[in-house]
Amino acid sequence: MSVTLAMYDTSLKHIGARLDALGLELSVSSFDADGRFLIDGAEVAPEEVAVDYLWLSSHINAGGKRQAVFDTLLRCESISVLQTFNAGLDNPFYRKMSDKGVRICNSDAQAVGISEYVLAQVLSLLHPVDLQRQQQADRQWRITPYREISQTHWLIVGFGPIGQAVAKRVKAFGAKVTVVRRTPVASELADRVGTMADLETFGPAADVVLLACPLTEATRGFADAGFFSNLKAGAILVNIARGPLIDDRALIAALDAGRLEAAVLDVFHTEPLPKDDSLWAHPKVRLTPHTSFAGSGVQTRWDQLFLDNIARFCNGDPLALEVDPKDI
Repeated sequence: MSVTLAMYDTSLKHIGARLDALGLELSVSSFDADGRFLIDGAEVAPEEVAVDYLWLSSHINAGGKRQAVFDTLLRCESISVLQTFNAGLDNPFYRKMSDKGVRICNSDAQAVGISEYVLAQVLSLLHPVDLQRQQQADRQWRITPYREISQTHWLIVGFGPIGQAVAKRVKAFGAKVTVVRRTPVASELADRVGTMADLETFGPAADVVLLACPLTEATRGFADAGFFSNLKAGAILVNIARGPLIDDRALIAALDAGRLEAAVLDVFHTEPLPKDDSLWAHPKVRLTPHTSFAGSGVQTRWDQLFLDNIARFCNGDPLALEVDPKDI
């Protein structure tokens, strides 16, 4: 029996040849940002569309089309499985889809790129790269001491694919790693594991704190004044998860008081970040525009995840990265 597969029209142009090469029994349709489905060459309203498997790729972000695509998909008669490019599923769209009975698979394709981003940012803070460049320009021959990652203790809040990818890399440097996750299951990548209830115990030992957890009602705003006051003086904070995990006023106060040495922020309460936001100019803030995922290999891994998963679906095998509805 043929599986009905749907995807954004740009995505179909991008992946079509590789999809055909799999030799799967598929009936493939596409849709555009104006809410029009094209099935067997005929235009069909979303309300008349029933889909077994839908691939939601990053192509929907081009030209600000994402919300229009979300609105279209919510109107569909039925979707059995949705494979998304997102790692985090805090957008209300995903809850609405899950409430309609849609099975959702998220993505780990970003993990490698984001872990490299984290390492690059932290290394650039531990090493006096700017000073070294200035001394070169000034022709000054002067030793510039630096901190080694091997001498640091990392606290990773959230231990999904991204947290694990970072832990793997910093452990290779010889760093100590403490992990906070939903359940305190041990990992060979962690020296110590706990839950959110253990943050008060774990905070004072951390040199680098990485926020890599989902945004939920339990984690929203947890990085508040109490959290920052409990951290080791001079710690570095990195947030590649979601902006609302942090109370920004408390963060700025911790930076101004010297409790934090620096904050690397790739995500924010409002995106794009308003031009008048004080974070732009804060001397201890390293700010990037939600770009940590944009590694050169991410699109290839997104594509491969979809191709692997649609093959699994057609063969009746368990899907990769299917998310428990209670975690959405």
